[in-house]
Amino acid sequence: MTRKLFCEISPLTYKISYESHILKRKITDVLKTHIAKDKEDSKLPFVIFEHQSLMRRRLRKVPVPVEEAKVNNLKIATPKVDRVLIKPGETFSFWSLVGRCTVQNGYQSGLMVANDGQLKKGTGGGLCQFSNLIHWMILHSPLDVVEKYHHEQVDMFPDSDRQVPFGSGTSIVYNYLDYRFKNNTQTTYQLITYVGDKYLHGELRASELPKNTYEVKMVDEKFVEENGQVYRCGNIFQYVLENEQIISEKLIKTNHARVAYDTSNLKVYKGNTSTSPRVG
Repeated sequence: MTRKLFCEISPLTYKISYESHILKRKITDVLKTHIAKDKEDSKLPFVIFEHQSLMRRRLRKVPVPVEEAKVNNLKIATPKVDRVLIKPGETFSFWSLVGRCTVQNGYQSGLMVANDGQLKKGTGGGLCQFSNLIHWMILHSPLDVVEKYHHEQVDMFPDSDRQVPFGSGTSIVYNYLDYRFKNNTQTTYQLITYVGDKYLHGELRASELPKNTYEVKMVDEKFVEENGQVYRCGNIFQYVLENEQIISEKLIKTNHARVAYDTSNLKVYKGNTSTSPRVG
């Protein structure tokens, strides 16, 4: 019989293991990582990239109270990040700024994605929309993503007002699944984040303009049927431009996501992507 891990023995040992992991990471950050924490009320002069994300998408599988809980959670979390400076050599840590999501801190039960890609409800649910927004802005800058996790590759909802490529999101769990980026430049950057009536807003600002500009695009996206299951496939690339000319490209993500909704109205390719599509 396979011997159980300490965290698998009982709910108590799981709690002990979980809390010890959180404490260990906090100690490591204090001793080894220069985490960005200083804020400046005034905005840095140059806007590098800005984005807004619709908070209430009114998807059929998502009840209205759950979406409103997400909006509440975003209203609590965004001021904790707003105006933070990321100075040269510093690392931005989502959880170091936002902190733990608890009922005592005002967080409500919102929608979350479990490790197996299934939807569930949990305190602080919906904050991945916040880390998604930040990540999308960082991809349009010279800042280096040093920690990022993906949700299980499941395409759960049909596209509805999609503004960014599928698969470019993040998965976060306090505090061991964090979203982090490091400033390896000589320029100071600043995040501006706030909640409006309909949208979650973000700006990435800097003390000076970078030499290059950045674009992020989905390439060769298609739906492919494999052994009776439809998958959403494609590649996300980051392009670095100088004087509007591409000087380098980087593969950010390769998608092979199981589609969990009706695909009868989609163009679906059979087998490998060189075969003719099936049109619903």
